Amino acid sequence: MNFCSNCGAPVEIRIPAGDSHLRHVCPQCGTIHYQNPKLVVGALAEWEDRILLCRRAIEPRHGYWTLPAGFMENEETTAEAAARETAEEACARIAVGELYTLIDVPHISQVHLIYRARLLDLDFRAGEESLEVALFREEDIPWDRIAFRSIGLTLRHFFDDRRRGHWSFHSASLAPPPSV
Repeated sequence: MNFCSNCGAPVEIRIPAGDSHLRHVCPQCGTIHYQNPKLVVGALAEWEDRILLCRRAIEPRHGYWTLPAGFMENEETTAEAAARETAEEACARIAVGELYTLIDVPHISQVHLIYRARLLDLDFRAGEESLEVALFREEDIPWDRIAFRSIGLTLRHFFDDRRRGHWSFHSASLAPPPSV
C-alpha cells in the first residue's frame, strides 16, 4: 500500500500508539490501514455416499480438484458464503449443515472454514471457475490431484468420521509446506 484509501496521501509503515504490529498509517488523516487474514469458506456437499468436487479452472492449482470454496464477501455469513461459492463453482444448490473444519493457514494469512452440506438435487455443472464438477466415492477421489492441503485434511476427517459413525468438529493449523 502506497497511498491512503481515505484521503490519498502517502502512507508510512510504523507501529501505531497502543499497537504491537507494523501498520500502514496515514500521517495526513491518521487512518490506520489494518491488513487481516482472509476467510476462505466452502462446503463438503454429500449425495448418498459421494462428495462433490470441482476441478479448478483458475490459479492457484489450475487443473487440481477441490471442494467448492472461496473468499468470503462482506455482508454475508459464513454459511451464506459456503452456499454462494458452491453455486458459483458447481452451479449446485445445497442445504448447509454444521461447520466441519476450521483450518488456520497463517503463512498465507488465511483461515479455511468448511461446512458439511447436502446436495439438494443432481442439477450441477461446472461454473466459470471450474473445468468440471463430479461426485466421487472415497475410493475414486484423485488424492494425488487435490489442490490444497486443507481440503485433503478435511476429506480425510470426513471419511474417517463416516467410518466411525461419529461426526466431530475438526480444527488444525497448517505449517508452511516444505521447500522443494
